[in-house]
Amino acid sequence: MATRYFTKGTFDFLSDLAENNNRPWFNENKARYEATIKEPALDFIEDFAGPLARISKHFVADPSLQGGSLFRIYRDTRFGKDKTPYKKNTGLHFRHFMAKDAHAPGFYLHVEPGENFMGVGLWRPETKVAYQIREYIDENQAEWKKATRGKRFTDVYSLGGDALTRPPRGFDEDHPLIDDLKRKDFIASTRLSQRTITSGDFPKVFETNCKRAVPFMRFLCDAVGVPF
Repeated sequence: MATRYFTKGTFDFLSDLAENNNRPWFNENKARYEATIKEPALDFIEDFAGPLARISKHFVADPSLQGGSLFRIYRDTRFGKDKTPYKKNTGLHFRHFMAKDAHAPGFYLHVEPGENFMGVGLWRPETKVAYQIREYIDENQAEWKKATRGKRFTDVYSLGGDALTRPPRGFDEDHPLIDDLKRKDFIASTRLSQRTITSGDFPKVFETNCKRAVPFMRFLCDAVGVPF
C-alpha cells in the first residue's frame, strides 16, 4: 500500500502559520506542526534512505533532529529586516556526505502552499569553487550539454539561479556556453503540485526525478572533485 507523508493538514498548517507568524500562535499549535510536518518529514527522510543509496551511496538521508536532512522551521532573524520567527515552508535537503567539508551538490524538496518544488545541484558556491565548475564546463562542453540538454532531464528540470552580468574572468562573451559560465548557482528545479506531494505516489515521483538528475549531479560532483 502506498504511503502518504504530507497531507492537506500540512498545507493548512503552513497557510495558517503565514497568517499568524508569531511565537504565541506557534506554541499553541506546536502539536499540529509536529503531526503534520515534522513527523511525516522525518518519516519520509528515513524511508528515502534506501532509494537514495541506490541512486548514489554518497548522499545522505539523515532523520536526526540536529544537523539532519530536515531544515529547522525557525528563521535566523539576526541580520534581516524581516523579524518573523518562522519559515512559511518546510525544506528537506539530501546532502552529499562531504558537504560539511567541501562545496558539493544535493537534492532538495521545498513544501509551501503554491510554491512546491524540488531542486538539484549546487547553490551559490564560493568564488573559487564556481570557477572550478566553470573551467570544468569549458573543458567538458559536450558532457555538460548532454547532462543539461538531454530530454530526460529537460522534460522535468529547468536550470535556474542567479548569474553574473558580465563574462567571468578568463572567458569571452562569444564563448558557446557563456550563459552557463555566467552562472552563480549551478542548480535546476521542477515545480510540484500539492496533489502530487500529498499523493501515495509522491515517494516514487521524487525518486524518479532524482534519477533523472543523475548525469547533472555526476557532472557537478566531478567538477568539484567529490565522488558520485
